[in-house]
Amino acid sequence: MTRLLAAAAALLLACVAPARAQDFPARQINMIVVFAPGGATDVLARIVAEHMTRSLGRSVVVENVSGAGGTIGGARGAQAAPDGYTLTVGSLGSHSAAPSIYRSIAYDPRELQPIGLIAGTPLFFVVRNGHPAQTMEQFIAMARANPGTVTNAHAGIGSTNHLACALFQHLARVELNNIPYRGEGPALNDVVAQTVDSACLLAPAAVPQITAGTMRGLLTGAATRNPNAPNVPSAIEAGVPDYIFQGWNAVFAPRGTPAPVVARLDAALRAAVNDPAIRARIEALGSIPAAPEAQGPDALARLVRSEVERWATVVRAAGIPQQ
Repeated sequence: MTRLLAAAAALLLACVAPARAQDFPARQINMIVVFAPGGATDVLARIVAEHMTRSLGRSVVVENVSGAGGTIGGARGAQAAPDGYTLTVGSLGSHSAAPSIYRSIAYDPRELQPIGLIAGTPLFFVVRNGHPAQTMEQFIAMARANPGTVTNAHAGIGSTNHLACALFQHLARVELNNIPYRGEGPALNDVVAQTVDSACLLAPAAVPQITAGTMRGLLTGAATRNPNAPNVPSAIEAGVPDYIFQGWNAVFAPRGTPAPVVARLDAALRAAVNDPAIRARIEALGSIPAAPEAQGPDALARLVRSEVERWATVVRAAGIPQQ
């Protein structure tokens, strides 16, 4: 009799769970952004959250949880209830390189439930207005002549910006005075305010400021110029040909999120990324919207696995110390 009741209960739960998943979402969805407002991760998250709000029929509200290179927000998102109502927008730094940089991290990016890639994010090396270096060649010469004195801002240890800066210094053989912030937005603000000399900024943060003339780009970390900042030299033109760097931003859910809920969120994110108006907004920021073959949970899972392995090697080669 007991076995019969247990079997009946299991059958009832099996029938109820899909029904609840099909009703998803029944309330507001919280989207954790692992960095402070104003940076690339925040800007891209808000663009897709706005569209997902319309397609899902429920508010998708962005919450910024910054600190420790995005791992504080990453941990909160990973430990949330696996019901689809808490999502995390992470980056190359927080969701691929962090395990190689932080000794104690409360999540493994490879064990999360991937939802999908938003966009690739090209990198710009910028200097404040008024900085005497007009070219990357001049900047490197100045940094070599004054090791440890030229200030450089990034979004926090383990962030994509930090990795970009570390890789640049490794390739250019320079030592900068690196200043960590709680996100790309605050770092950007101090470049605009001319209180720091330089920064490694991702396209959605850098391009509007370069276009507005509030800072100058010395290079973009790519083999060719970015069409949204055509006056900024490529890495090859700037004399650092190996400095090819592109970050990315993507949406994750906690491990164990029901498959029907994942499918609903996947569809909503794809609808956002494939909307011509949204793609135009992302491209106008200098980012690259996810291509069809790069969209969806399976593609993101493959990306994260390969990136975790790749950055473990890069972190060792660049001599980035563990935290």
